[in-house]
Amino acid sequence: MKTEHIRNLFHGTRMTSMILGLLGLFLLSCSRSHPPAETPAPEPSHIKVEVKPGGPIVLTTSSAEFEILPSGYIQASLLKGDQRLTLDQPGANSSDLLLQNGKPVQFTLDFEAAKVENSPGKLGRGKRVEIPARTSDPAAASIQRMVEVEVYDDFPNLLLSSAEYKNAGTQDFLIDRVIEQQHKFNARLAQNKAQPYDMWSFHGASYDWGKDDVIKLGHNFTQPNVMGAVVKGGYGGGIPVIAFWTGQVGEAVGHVETLPLTLSLPVKVDADGVNAGVDIAANTTLKPGETYSTPRSFISVYAGDFYEPLHLWSSVLQKEGWEIPKPSGEAYNVSWCGWGYEFNVTPAQMLGTVPKLKEFGIKWATLDDRWFNTYGDWEPRADTFPGDSIKKMTDDFHKQGVLVQLWWLPLGVEDGQGKWESHKYIVSKVVQEHPEWLLLNKDGTHGRMTRDLATLCPAVPEVQAYFKKLTEKFIGEWGFDGSKLDNIYSVPMCYNPAHHHKSPQDSVNAMADVYKTIFQTSRALKPESVTQSCPCGTPPSLAWLPFIDQAVTADPVGAVQVRRRIKMYKALLGPESAVYGDHVELSSMDRIGNNWREHGEDFASTIGAGGVVGTKFVWPDPGPKFKAVALTQEKEEHWKKWIDIYNQKMLSKGTFRNLYVSGYDTPEGYAIEKDGKMYYAFFAPSTGPWKGELELRGLAPGSYHLRDYAEGKDLGRLEVKADAAPKLKTEFKDHLLLEVAR
Repeated sequence: MKTEHIRNLFHGTRMTSMILGLLGLFLLSCSRSHPPAETPAPEPSHIKVEVKPGGPIVLTTSSAEFEILPSGYIQASLLKGDQRLTLDQPGANSSDLLLQNGKPVQFTLDFEAAKVENSPGKLGRGKRVEIPARTSDPAAASIQRMVEVEVYDDFPNLLLSSAEYKNAGTQDFLIDRVIEQQHKFNARLAQNKAQPYDMWSFHGASYDWGKDDVIKLGHNFTQPNVMGAVVKGGYGGGIPVIAFWTGQVGEAVGHVETLPLTLSLPVKVDADGVNAGVDIAANTTLKPGETYSTPRSFISVYAGDFYEPLHLWSSVLQKEGWEIPKPSGEAYNVSWCGWGYEFNVTPAQMLGTVPKLKEFGIKWATLDDRWFNTYGDWEPRADTFPGDSIKKMTDDFHKQGVLVQLWWLPLGVEDGQGKWESHKYIVSKVVQEHPEWLLLNKDGTHGRMTRDLATLCPAVPEVQAYFKKLTEKFIGEWGFDGSKLDNIYSVPMCYNPAHHHKSPQDSVNAMADVYKTIFQTSRALKPESVTQSCPCGTPPSLAWLPFIDQAVTADPVGAVQVRRRIKMYKALLGPESAVYGDHVELSSMDRIGNNWREHGEDFASTIGAGGVVGTKFVWPDPGPKFKAVALTQEKEEHWKKWIDIYNQKMLSKGTFRNLYVSGYDTPEGYAIEKDGKMYYAFFAPSTGPWKGELELRGLAPGSYHLRDYAEGKDLGRLEVKADAAPKLKTEFKDHLLLEVAR
């Protein structure tokens, strides 16, 4: 038909034929003079796919093997020489599961009908396999399932999967839940004498303040790892990745959608291993002819620790359109925070520190919590910042060469209900004027976020415009150089009928739009501004993570969390990202009742891991209330020494090298490459000093000079050969920081 139609177009007058003939001669002449460049054929995928009758289907990449077993279980193995390393212990269940009325519906894969195709797209060359499945369950006989798996050459350690459920019958069909990437991991498959649960793990959920996200599993461990919307306590959001590793091999599970989907990645240890998967509360009814499609989930297999799957996950999302901005140059400078003075800080106290800031080489000052009257209105308190004193304060800091950051918490508003430790809530002006902006629960009550605040719905365009105006006021009118966005987690789902959402999830997804507005408005007003977001005490959210200049270790409970969270952010945002180590005072803490006593001075953990140094000392002496954070003479010498080291080395601008495995390499080690040198940081166990041989990984063959740059000690020369990493025999307490240069 197409050929006949084209012929008819060229059936015309003799003149038309002549013109076409002349045009043809002209084109022929041009083609002879300028031969068209040949478009090279796309390089075919090197992934091998083997479909066996009755199963399994085996996908083999340059470094991994994935088997789709007859049961539907997907087993991942790392190929290392002639070894196949795995934690996967297949059972009778599929990796994908549908539940109706609380009962699992079993499907049988039709391997003979499987279809293998090339899978070109955003992730590059690859292979896609579609496998139909049917169930023998009479209650679900009308449901057809299609499983799709994808593997890509540029991501050889990763398999993506999704499932599509179609109602081919004449009756409605209820889906309670769908589970993807259901796995059981067993450490004995990697280490014969290990307990099944004897492995380390990473949990990306924003679950509870201060809880470790890197955990050595125990025999009764369980954690729901809810992602997306707000959870109990006002937390929520999270990075949808859970990872598990031994000294030989690791595996990770999660999803790769660029939206903060509300689902869970539950982990539970039982007698024969660790159960993990992606659990989706579908709560949907399929009408005849309708289809339910799951998000794209993944299984990855790797050598190393949590850095590897987090870096892999971030790389995939960036291919899918997630844009990670390059940090402002100012994001790497040392910061002092006025939170040492707590809620009632004044301009005089803030500016009183200027002599010490200049003496120490500190470039930033942060006006912290409770400078404002009410959440949502964000006007200065009349008792502490009267008149235009807040603008005068920023001007005075600028005259001294100090940049200033402003603390605030977007989307939270006071509605006359509840309170925080700083004050009892009133009804904010923005709520009085725009009650229609509020996010509502299913029952019509105000949806609440962190600090028990009511919430403005971020999916409402007028709300987004409101935060643009606030940012313009803070940065443009008041003169601040950036924002410290604090207590940043997630928001509840919104059921406000006036908002006409397509789904209650719209509010959770749109949180990204508000943070994007704040970030881009700040950059437009001041290109070197610094936007920092702090998910206090927890991992961040993928919703707002691309809209910051500076990540923060977020109220770390001690130095170990400082180091691990710096590593986490270097994996997520890039090896040269700016990661604020938070106040150094948080590097050592003691629990006293429901509160914490902060007395840390461990700058080495931030510097050695590649973070940005910060502090919250108070000076001059303001009295006994602030004794714990007062800058004494003894502290002055210590603070000056370490801030000088930071400013001289600026290792936060170097390239983080993931050369040591958390949990298995002792002592704990970090490596930063900068200006042709390698900087190592080793940290002794909490039990006391460490003595032994350190392996200095990542060095090219040659002769090197070693130096302890924290203590200024020359450690001689080191010869590096091609066949093995060199070893340094040493003994140290707390930490050892090494500079290795040719």
